[in-house]
Amino acid sequence: MSSSDYDADKFPARLNDEELRKKLDPLSFDVLRHGATERPFTGEYTDTESVGVYKCKACSHVLFKSETKFHSGCGWPSFYAPTTDDAVLLIEDRSLAPRVRTEVRCANCGSHLGHVFDGEGFDTPTDQRWCINSVSLTLEAR
Repeated sequence: MSSSDYDADKFPARLNDEELRKKLDPLSFDVLRHGATERPFTGEYTDTESVGVYKCKACSHVLFKSETKFHSGCGWPSFYAPTTDDAVLLIEDRSLAPRVRTEVRCANCGSHLGHVFDGEGFDTPTDQRWCINSVSLTLEAR
């Protein structure tokens, strides 16, 4: 599957785009379904420090824990790891060729979340930055 492909039938949560369009604001729908990106430093969760879990805004699948969130300065919420390896789907993204990125999608519904970057020198257990669009998430605070 390429980063531009989306086939709802390939995922456990089969979401109808028409229903999602009614449920979500236009930017969230564009990010989750078309791989758009919200502008940096505009997202609700960029600087949030609340304790809880971050879920997919489309299907409520648990993706990240607040304990793995850190301030990267990039303008989007950053995490150093998902809750579990199978919470997300990683896809090679060549949309900015020749640069190759790794797209992050929800493993439950296939919605676009953001990208993960390795080896940027952050002092985290994984040295990864999971750069996730705020509009693709909801926070369930504890």
